[in-house]
Amino acid sequence: MTEHDIRPFRVDVPQEHLDDLRARLAATRWPAELPGVGWSRGVPVDYLKDLAEHWRTTYDWRAHEAEINTHPQFRTTVDGQDVHFLHVRSPEPDALPLVLLHGWPGGFTDFLDVIGPLSDPRAHGGDPSRAFHLVVPSLPGFGFSTPLAGPGMGAARMAGVLVGLMAALGYERYGVQGYDAGAWVGPELGKQAPDRVVGIHLNALLAFPVGEDGEFDGLSEVERRRWAAMQDFNDGYLQCNAKRPQTVAYGLHDSPVGQLAWIVEKFKELTVPEDGLPEDSVDRDRILTDVSLYWFTGTAASAAQIYYEEISAKGWGDTGRGTVPTGVLVSAHDKSIRPWAERDHHVVRWTELGRGGHFLAMEEPELLVADVREFFAGLR
Repeated sequence: MTEHDIRPFRVDVPQEHLDDLRARLAATRWPAELPGVGWSRGVPVDYLKDLAEHWRTTYDWRAHEAEINTHPQFRTTVDGQDVHFLHVRSPEPDALPLVLLHGWPGGFTDFLDVIGPLSDPRAHGGDPSRAFHLVVPSLPGFGFSTPLAGPGMGAARMAGVLVGLMAALGYERYGVQGYDAGAWVGPELGKQAPDRVVGIHLNALLAFPVGEDGEFDGLSEVERRRWAAMQDFNDGYLQCNAKRPQTVAYGLHDSPVGQLAWIVEKFKELTVPEDGLPEDSVDRDRILTDVSLYWFTGTAASAAQIYYEEISAKGWGDTGRGTVPTGVLVSAHDKSIRPWAERDHHVVRWTELGRGGHFLAMEEPELLVADVREFFAGLR
């Protein structure tokens, strides 16, 4: 594949890979667990056994593969990095191009429920003047955007790849929406192409103290609780991804149940209600589609590298305040702290949703769509 040679792509997992997955699931060596501890020490065995059996015997990958393939997909190479992306053009000719950026442990399939309403609002009871042409990439190292081009593929370099992708597609003005890792990458697009990015919409945005005098002064009680929750959060997965992504990957890459547990724990901890099961917030098969993509593409190690690049290689730090108008949508689970976010970003819209969790595009797609439409309405 040559640079900017944009080729059509379809997901077509070989049948032998499906057969291998089912055989591995059937042959799982299950660990013992302490009685009565529930989810407090990790994913319970009985819960995971049931979910793994559903994955093995009931979940229909081919049906979900067919759903994915209803959307136009492509692959190309930008700055040496292979990039997979959906490119869904709106039937409205004056639609604004919009890049949708997923996080970890998500993927491009996070956005399947918002593609129709965003690209074709007329068909979904919306205002056609608020339509978007959608570009939904798999971030480098995730899904079919592999292999990773090499060390150094942090948020800034990913953003450079995506700026190149949008230029290759002929888009001179566009917006960006992102969450989690996408909320790292999205602002970097704005910094690298401020003359092209008209606005940045973010959810699951984190901002941290930087040691300035008075930075805790004036924080609301809600913001102080959010900071306390960030400090108390179980970041074991983050530490593993940030410090030893290759070592952790051997277990995840070789065991589908290991990969399943690693991801489903995040759906448990990051969705709302927090005391519910993951499938209380996100459809069980949608979760399994996400896990299946990590399994079939073998991206346990490469998808974790962004944590290493941002935390271990570079270290959390100031990368300069963004100048592009930015909207922040705060779910009931998010720990966004406004004064610190406004220090780092040109925030022009701040919405406290009071509902939903980390995976808004899957948990509360209608609310995400509504806020994205409203934010970009004045920026077109």
